[in-house]
Amino acid sequence: MNFEDTYRHKGLRKKLVETIRQKGIKDEKVLQAIEKIPRHYFFDSAFLSFAYEDKAFPIGAGQTISQPYTVAFQSELLDIHKGDKVLEVGTGSGYQACILSEMGAKVFSIERQKSLFMKVKEFLPQLNYPIKVFYGDGYKGLPTFAPFDKIIITAAAPYIPEPLKEQLKVGGIMLVPLGGGDIQIMTSLHKVSETEFISREYGAFRFVPLLQDKANDK
Repeated sequence: MNFEDTYRHKGLRKKLVETIRQKGIKDEKVLQAIEKIPRHYFFDSAFLSFAYEDKAFPIGAGQTISQPYTVAFQSELLDIHKGDKVLEVGTGSGYQACILSEMGAKVFSIERQKSLFMKVKEFLPQLNYPIKVFYGDGYKGLPTFAPFDKIIITAAAPYIPEPLKEQLKVGGIMLVPLGGGDIQIMTSLHKVSETEFISREYGAFRFVPLLQDKANDK
């Protein structure tokens, strides 16, 4: 892996940050993290020219690296404070996890695609972010490490899995792109007591599906 981060890359990131700011992202911690983390590290070299476009891009195994605006939008809604313990369901490329880690979160991330898990497990330590990555079914979460201050689901979920609701701290926030069709509604759940949640909706997005069973893994 060639970790070269040139003036050109940095300039393209500044431009990307301005684009995202113009689209309404206000949290400076989010914008600073996007400006700092070289998104091109998460791309195969053949596709480097796409790294700083505000678009999603395929990363293999039927998954994508999310559009930077979507990453920023979810990160802003999570309202990250330093030391927050965050469960990410769907590691993918690892880019979202790095953004949250850069913002001061302690990130626990779960990925069910074996090929992506193997790649990210080897790749992330080279970036020096203390992110813990696990191979498993995101619908079940990580009960061993619960409760979490925040939970972020980075794939389309047809419903909100009960184990994840249980693993969220009272006072915590869960973010999920909700819906089984082509379009999902970004939904936040605020846990106000062990059994009570307040949900809010934040408009339409497109995500790849959150996969559940692992029977078809290669």
